[in-house]
Amino acid sequence: MKRKKVLIRTFCMIIMLLILSATGLYAQGQEAPFPQYGTGPIHVFIYSNYSCPPCRDMEPVVEPILHDLLKRDAITLTIVDIPYSENCVLCSRYFLYALKKKNDVDHAFFVKGVLFNEKVDKQTTTGARFEALFKSKGIPFEVFDSKPVFDRYNALIKKDKVKGTPTCVIVKDGKKEKFSGGPDIIAALKRLL
Repeated sequence: MKRKKVLIRTFCMIIMLLILSATGLYAQGQEAPFPQYGTGPIHVFIYSNYSCPPCRDMEPVVEPILHDLLKRDAITLTIVDIPYSENCVLCSRYFLYALKKKNDVDHAFFVKGVLFNEKVDKQTTTGARFEALFKSKGIPFEVFDSKPVFDRYNALIKKDKVKGTPTCVIVKDGKKEKFSGGPDIIAALKRLL
């Protein structure tokens, strides 16, 4: 009886995958990119916002530390944008659009650096502005429905109870620690080295 149920479930899963493939909903290259890198045992979640001056100041210091930890295969890094304003939502979308074309950590850091340097403000309100910026920096991008990624962001923000930026959550040996503010985050990441 159990074997029959397993076979039926397997058959249903195969049929569902075939239907999704035929409709293009599960086609190769159609999945939404997500900014998660590395395969290390320690999970690091970086929560930031493009209009946050402490996030902007922290970024160039944190990037080489994270690169070193990734190179050592010490961490799995997840970058989570917290778009507090409409302008930041647009900024986050264009970050994801750039990842759609090239989703690796070096490209993600480069694009984040460009967006942080743009200093998102009331003037940065149109996609045309971001498209011009990306073209001037040679950043390829592809527009897609980013809602599934924002849904994942929201789930992580709720799970980690993030109230402000910058915030870093480190999960090591089943224990979760949360750090806020650039200096505390930098110190916590350096301890992982």
